[in-house]
Amino acid sequence: MRAGVTGRRWRAREQYFIGKMQEQVEHIYKRLYDHFGPQNWWPGETPFEVIIGAVLTQNTNWKNVERAIGNLKGVGLLSFARLSELPVALLAEYIRPAGYYNIKAGRLRNLFAMIRETYNSSMEEMLADSTDSLRRNLLSVKGIGPETADSILLYAANRPVFVVDTYTHRILSRHDLICEDFGYDEIQEFFMDHLDPDPSLFNEFHALLVCAGKEFCKKSKPRCSDCPLKGVEGI
Repeated sequence: MRAGVTGRRWRAREQYFIGKMQEQVEHIYKRLYDHFGPQNWWPGETPFEVIIGAVLTQNTNWKNVERAIGNLKGVGLLSFARLSELPVALLAEYIRPAGYYNIKAGRLRNLFAMIRETYNSSMEEMLADSTDSLRRNLLSVKGIGPETADSILLYAANRPVFVVDTYTHRILSRHDLICEDFGYDEIQEFFMDHLDPDPSLFNEFHALLVCAGKEFCKKSKPRCSDCPLKGVEGI
């Protein structure tokens, strides 16, 4: 058989599997959406509030974050100009409900320093930066990892960047859609390679996966028999 023919058949086979996987990913989204409905993420009145929430939600639940943000709102501190000038010890006290408050206060101060130095203390300038540049700058901040950086990109800057978390990995690996040892970047590529680059879609899909992970695909004692993704598996 000629090499050219073999190459065409290989490409056709590859395109077939890409198409089937895209159908599977879209099917997962539809099942979750039909079950849970729209999630209206991320709660926040301004991009700055979303950014603060993205840092505070590390290793805690959203109710605790709401309490911490409520503290800041209650004293009129939820703006870059005021919060970035607040002594770190006082900032830690205000965000105490979010847990690990001293560590998170330090991370916020690191983030504020980057915004001040890189974007002239301007949220508008920061949010207008290119996706690659903004992501790179966010990841340069001590305490800001890929999940937090991508949450800021998607939910505050409205960029088509898929956010990956523990629930995402658990759901996909248990349904044999990815290898168990896939890392953050590989899982992110899985979604971004098989979905249109739509921030609204990425927003809703991530929120739905979190819902499925919390309610059904638990770390221990998963509720597989009742899961809306029951029967879904890799191709």
